[in-house]
Amino acid sequence: MATELNAKNFDEALKNPLVLVDFWADWCMPCKMLAPTIDRISEEYKGRVLVGKVNIDDNQELAEKYGIMSIPNLIIFKDGKPVENVVGAVPKGTITAALDKYLKK
Repeated sequence: MATELNAKNFDEALKNPLVLVDFWADWCMPCKMLAPTIDRISEEYKGRVLVGKVNIDDNQELAEKYGIMSIPNLIIFKDGKPVENVVGAVPKGTITAALDKYLKK
């Protein structure tokens, strides 16, 4: 399962070397479609990537800080800095290919 992130624990989560954050909302159907994929990635990459979810309705300040204009919006953070965005309900392979690039570096 992905970790629920919010304003209180977000900065702490970014201390991990590689973090995938799913910005989503309850009312977003593509977000709901992507959720099982995010959970599978969380399990498959356990110990290598922290996978977190940010509900943008509950954490508007984080959505604003990272310029979230449409959801689902995935941001990959490496060493605390955003390095790649993946927008939309994309196939699992698109997300894992993006993560794998940063795991090899």
